Amino acid sequence: MKEFELKYGCNPNQKPAKIFMENGSDLPIEILSGKPGYINFLDAFNAWQLVKELKEATGLPAATSFKHVSPTAAALGIPLSEKLKKACFADDVENLDASPLACAYTRARGTDRMCSFGDWVALSDVCDVTTAKLIAREVSDGIIAPGYAPEALEILKGKRGGNYNIVKIDAAYVPAERERKQVFGITFEQGRNNFEIGEALLSNIVTQKKALPDSAKRDLIVALITLKYTQSNSVCYAVDGQAIGVGAGQQSRIHCTRLAGNKADTWFLRQSEQVLHLPFREDIRRPDRDNVIDSYINQNEEDVCAEGVWQRYFTVKPEPFTAKQQRAYLDTVSGVALGSDAFFPFSDNIQRALRSGVQYIAQPGGSIRDDAVIQCCNQNNIVMAFTGMRLFHH
Repeated sequence: MKEFELKYGCNPNQKPAKIFMENGSDLPIEILSGKPGYINFLDAFNAWQLVKELKEATGLPAATSFKHVSPTAAALGIPLSEKLKKACFADDVENLDASPLACAYTRARGTDRMCSFGDWVALSDVCDVTTAKLIAREVSDGIIAPGYAPEALEILKGKRGGNYNIVKIDAAYVPAERERKQVFGITFEQGRNNFEIGEALLSNIVTQKKALPDSAKRDLIVALITLKYTQSNSVCYAVDGQAIGVGAGQQSRIHCTRLAGNKADTWFLRQSEQVLHLPFREDIRRPDRDNVIDSYINQNEEDVCAEGVWQRYFTVKPEPFTAKQQRAYLDTVSGVALGSDAFFPFSDNIQRALRSGVQYIAQPGGSIRDDAVIQCCNQNNIVMAFTGMRLFHH
């Protein structure tokens, strides 16, 4: 296939639209089902790069959930605790731990379920039946993977009335060293960001505390590779082999840190006994449960515990999850890793990260206020590595 005609570009008025190879060669993909759109492919190709690099860096299967050209989360194929399975709505899946790829997908999709609603999925490995069954029951726009087991493909083809977007990518495809795009009719050209992220990037530890356990190295690598494909400015919190809070596209670094930290906090609080045992009515669908849980934790648009409201969702009225209770729960969290795609200009970022259990940080360094940031880390027993490498992505 030399080119693929799209219904339209980013918006319905942007026609004509297509994807093609500039050198006239075949596209490195097969479309097995559906008709993906412009933004679908932007998500798919960015997401594939992310999981491919995670697999190469760690040796573990990887999955990511993408929305609007940034990951909502990314994860490695590590078994889940029973509590985490329940928080991810996967406690009913038999033999989940037998499929590392399914574990990776469960973690990635379960991290920020509200933002993953209608996502694009990317898998580093051939999609197996367990993973396909998990994807089949979620609201999703499409998937990209290097292959599909025959039964898994049939399961996925049954989504959305047979119109689910399924893309197979050539895992051996290597893009050209230079990439181009146009803005306002003007062509931009740059070298591809082929910078390799691995443990060697974490060797320049600038804080008094130097101990960086293997689990923290893994999590920092997950955070940094996730950031490599996140719209900048961006910050990522990670723990247990998965990104748990991604703050993307903010103009201020502290806003990135707050946004990502708030998402990480919500992920932790979803695993609290108070949330895990919310008395939902049986007729409440999974996406609606996600919205209710978010409102219950963050006290957003709707007070789900209010009289006349709780009856729509619960069999009995739940006790409110107070700010004091939430803070007490979050104070038990530790061992979280944090990556930043550019330097921290002020120590307020460190103070915010502390509130979400961060003990390990990787950032490029290079700010005129590096000393103040390092001092703040030293005062709070945080290990921080300077990578020397900015990871902006636009």
